[in-house]
Amino acid sequence: MRLPRILLLTVLVAAIAGSTISRAAVAPAAQQTLRFDGGLATLDGAWQFHLGDDSAWAAAGFDDSGWEMLDAGKPWGAQGHESVDGYAWYRRHVSLAPGEQGPEQLAILIPAVEDAYELYWNGQLVGTYGALPPHPVWYYDMRPHTWGLGPAQSGVLAIRVWKAPFGSYDSGLQGGFYAPPVLGSPEAIGYAISMMDYHWMRGRQVTFALESLYGLVAVLGFLFWLRDRSQWLAFWMACFAVAKPLGLILVSLRLPISLVVAMGLNQPVYVLGDISLWYVLIWLLGLHDTERVVRLTRILAIVEFSEGIVDGCLTYGMSLPHPLPWQVFDLALMPVVMLLELYPIYLIGYAVVHKRKLDPARWMVAMLAFLSQTVFVVSVALQQGSRFTHITLGDKITAPLFVVLGNPVNARTLAGALLLVALVYAVYRYSAEAHRQQARLEEEIRNARAVQQVLIPEAIPATPGFKVESVYKPAEEVGGDFFQIMPLRGGGVLSVIGDVSGKGIPAAMTVSLLVGTVRTLAHYTQSPAEILAAMNQRMLARTHDGGFTTCLILRADRTAKLPRPMPGIWLRI
Repeated sequence: MRLPRILLLTVLVAAIAGSTISRAAVAPAAQQTLRFDGGLATLDGAWQFHLGDDSAWAAAGFDDSGWEMLDAGKPWGAQGHESVDGYAWYRRHVSLAPGEQGPEQLAILIPAVEDAYELYWNGQLVGTYGALPPHPVWYYDMRPHTWGLGPAQSGVLAIRVWKAPFGSYDSGLQGGFYAPPVLGSPEAIGYAISMMDYHWMRGRQVTFALESLYGLVAVLGFLFWLRDRSQWLAFWMACFAVAKPLGLILVSLRLPISLVVAMGLNQPVYVLGDISLWYVLIWLLGLHDTERVVRLTRILAIVEFSEGIVDGCLTYGMSLPHPLPWQVFDLALMPVVMLLELYPIYLIGYAVVHKRKLDPARWMVAMLAFLSQTVFVVSVALQQGSRFTHITLGDKITAPLFVVLGNPVNARTLAGALLLVALVYAVYRYSAEAHRQQARLEEEIRNARAVQQVLIPEAIPATPGFKVESVYKPAEEVGGDFFQIMPLRGGGVLSVIGDVSGKGIPAAMTVSLLVGTVRTLAHYTQSPAEILAAMNQRMLARTHDGGFTTCLILRADRTAKLPRPMPGIWLRI
């Protein structure tokens, strides 16, 4: 009788063991026992991963043993799922180490997930970054976030990720995790995210310093232009400079601005910088008086700005349910964008071909503008459609050349910094030269005005029997109008009034010649007709500038009678 009992006991033990083995066989592969080193536990290594979307995948008891395993330290596009967008889920089973003195409360730090996600702990939603469709919101620069998980306990993490549609410049290797999440006490997690923010800011000191310099140049340029509205070079330099910090604010400061809004606003700002650089080069290269260049630049500026607005609107299309038409349209715009980006090279070439005599500072600007635009155009052109062409040269061009105090510096950053220095120096030289020329011109005008004041009588000479009043207010610093009152021998008065075409110094010189001539002739004759005829002959022989002068002479005797003939009018053309 004992043998059957022993057999029955053996069968029961085997059944229990088989059941245990069976449960062990389906246990999750992505199981991690938490050991808090310094209050933190990194959830690195393999996570269970599945493309698609199902709300049941958030449950703690869901059987995920058949799911694919992916490394949490790299995006899914780099692990066999290239160019895959839309939904995917990550899951990880965690347990507290037996006897470990862990934190009383748990928090989690998620460094970066592209593009928006929902975080579940034991089937409960505990946090959301961005917003998932049907009204998606995602951000240009992913920043780390922390979430509280409540009392420390074993459990299951589930992360529902949505990857936005790829742009024309994306490599297709994006999507999901970029670094593994970290668990720990709220205090330790708070310290960890502070350190991450510190390293993020420290690694961008060069960028922030460069963009701050651009901002300072913009402010000074606008102030200089407001002081003297004729200084258009300062205005365009300010517009070029202000586009840089505005772009930084929109896309690189991790502000809570959705990518759709940030890129939609950044495109017009970016093309403003491009157009402004064109006009800066036009002024520095001495092309502002070339009608052909100015007209072409104006047309291309309208095209460029329109393209920027359209490109910004295309970003909105990426959040729609069917983004493919917008993606195709965005790709179709790229040849136009690339050609417009090359326009500064045309301006430089035009100045070289026409042998403009420029100082070394301006040629340095031209060379660095050529270098900066070439690096940018080549890198962007190579990045376009790279997920189809698999050309990685564009990424290599934008890779860091060297590191300064933890700040990576690539070719585009270096070229931009050198261009800024050259521009500031060239604009300073240009403004200083313009100021010197303006000072010389003002001195010449003052001298000419002093000459004119000598020629225009400050006080009307005494004319017995007549009352003469005069007011003289030239439209310019030096006008072309003149008059003379000359008392005659034996009584009477000779009045001369005239106008020389043009303004400024040439008009003043002609006026001085006319006044001297009329005063000399008045010593020999008092006939207006004879004086005008003699003046006409002398002026025709002396001037050949194509201008003209109108002059009227009136002689009034002391009897107040006007002799015949009436006052003559003399014109020289």
